[in-house]
Amino acid sequence: MGTMTLEPNTRGPSYRLILAMMAALAIIALIAFATWRYMTPEPIARTGKATSLAIPGGVKIGGAFRLTDHTGQTVTDEDFRGRFMLISFGYGFCPDICPTALQTMGVAIDLLGPDGERIQPIFITIDPERDTVDFMADYVASFHPRLVGLTGSKADTDKTAGLFRVYHAQVEGGAPDEYLMDHSAFIYLMDPDGAFLKIVRHTATPDELAGEIRAYLK
Repeated sequence: MGTMTLEPNTRGPSYRLILAMMAALAIIALIAFATWRYMTPEPIARTGKATSLAIPGGVKIGGAFRLTDHTGQTVTDEDFRGRFMLISFGYGFCPDICPTALQTMGVAIDLLGPDGERIQPIFITIDPERDTVDFMADYVASFHPRLVGLTGSKADTDKTAGLFRVYHAQVEGGAPDEYLMDHSAFIYLMDPDGAFLKIVRHTATPDELAGEIRAYLK
């Protein structure tokens, strides 16, 4: 008697269901990747130890925003017209990167002497749940007397971060009020009309950052 071989029923309902599920997962993965690419800065040119980053042509950085400053006043990007904006994104509970970037910004502005008055340093939170107006008032005072801290609703801070291609996400684990945030860490220089000029690495020294800014003050 011959041996009967059972062939898989590749046309049955179960097989078609599996194919449909695989196709749906592929579409979800594609959408997730596209969203991540939109929210994340475009690939930058590798320039060794250069302090500034090369941005591909056609990539828009910045735009109109509406947030609340550390005094409780509603402000927009229009309120900073006539001054260069030096912007850093981060959060007040950041253990190292954010404080270092803000200290660098403050010292660099002071190194510019009288020209430093033409620069408005700004810190925009990516963690508005904890970085409230009262918290921001105490926080920014630790870095520079003219540093402006901006917060707002999560929707508004997320939108602003997206305009500057800032990646950010809450790190899982830890106590509910002691979580960390994963985020890109750049310093943005905008001109007096609000147009993007340059991105500088957060690892730049105050002298290097002052030099990058000074090139545009001429």
